[in-house]
Amino acid sequence: MQTMQEMDIKIRRAQAADLSALISIDPIAQREPGRCQMLGEAIAAQSCWLAEAAEVRGYGILDRSFFQQHFVALLMVAETARGRGVGHALMSALETRCAGDKLFTSSNASNLPMRRLLDKLGFRESGRIDNLDDGDPEIVFMKWAERRAG
Repeated sequence: MQTMQEMDIKIRRAQAADLSALISIDPIAQREPGRCQMLGEAIAAQSCWLAEAAEVRGYGILDRSFFQQHFVALLMVAETARGRGVGHALMSALETRCAGDKLFTSSNASNLPMRRLLDKLGFRESGRIDNLDDGDPEIVFMKWAERRAG
């Protein structure tokens, strides 16, 4: 199986015309209008980035909604592209947009693939929020975004 890097994955800012493609890879957006609205607002605010390799494979939203800090509010990878480097590519690209600053994100405690990705990328647990999802606390993660040469 080819990794996305071998398929020449590209990260770019999402445009309004991309909304239907983003919804098509996001099962929550397919059933919850609020998620669709959030995606549209993130695109309009220029805080949504997508990964593509011939077609949209994932997206991430980077904003300052967490105590005015850089925060990856959402990372979504198409089910057919999971485990192939898309999440890693998106998180790395988002990190470059806040070089030298703190970068936060969060994940449900039960989301082991995301937690493994964050560990691999050097994020460390920074806190816990109970009562968002019953019996599944939200874990907050932070890392110092790397400064890129050049």
